[in-house]
Amino acid sequence: MANNTNTLSVRSVLEKDKLTGGNNFLDWQRNLRIVLRQECKLHVIDIPPPGPLPEGATPDERAARTRDENDANDVACLMLATMSAELQRQHVYMDAYTINEHLQSMFASQTRQERFNTSKSLFNCKQGASEPVGPHVLKMIGYIEYLETLGFPIGPETGIDLIMNSLNNKFTQFVVNYNINEFDKTPTELLHMLRTYETNMKTAEPAPILMVGNIGKAKGKGKWKGKKKIGYDSTPKPKSGPKQALKPKGGVTKGECHYCKKDGHWKRNCPIYLEDLKKKKAVQISGSGPAEN
Repeated sequence: MANNTNTLSVRSVLEKDKLTGGNNFLDWQRNLRIVLRQECKLHVIDIPPPGPLPEGATPDERAARTRDENDANDVACLMLATMSAELQRQHVYMDAYTINEHLQSMFASQTRQERFNTSKSLFNCKQGASEPVGPHVLKMIGYIEYLETLGFPIGPETGIDLIMNSLNNKFTQFVVNYNINEFDKTPTELLHMLRTYETNMKTAEPAPILMVGNIGKAKGKGKWKGKKKIGYDSTPKPKSGPKQALKPKGGVTKGECHYCKKDGHWKRNCPIYLEDLKKKKAVQISGSGPAEN
């Protein structure tokens, strides 16, 4: 009884959204496949019906054929019951497989556009720098499986390549190892491997930071904290500028005298200049020479 209730519950999805034309064909077909998958009858619309039984078929073979025919008739009635009246008239005498093929042909343009949009989303899919790998890969697997329902399956190897190419730089080493070891995994198995790798990356201990030399004596090296650099000698250095004259013994500034051209004193301290100055003053007092300005 529980199984019948579940079947009726799933079939109600088709009854609420009947096929009326090309605008909702893909939605209707997706719901149909969900119902048939739940009832284990998806093969009825995917595999052509077999030919007549050969002569001498065993009772078991005849019983199996009868079950298959009953399943095909049940699916055909379900498809017809969830169509508009006009579509029912066009397909009432067809079996389930032929009905599905005819509908695919009628609404091929919509299927083609849907295939293009899905393929574009799949090929342009890239994992963000901080995006978890699980939801990203699940989204890509959804695109791959949807293309298969549209009649455009992608091979497992191509699907794996597309997923690997979409990963961010954190998984570069994983991709290299995967290709070197020549793993042969399904997209779902690859998803499990990527999740494990991501978990290991998060729990890995960071590499230790090596400190070289005495921090107090380090020059030009250290670690910034705010505007201060730890491990760096921050004692202000004297500003560079013109060299200052040194003072030798006696308090006389060392430099070149502009009078006698000798080093070690200025003109005002020059003995020769002072001596000449006395002579000039004496001459000036006696009136025998001009005064010096």
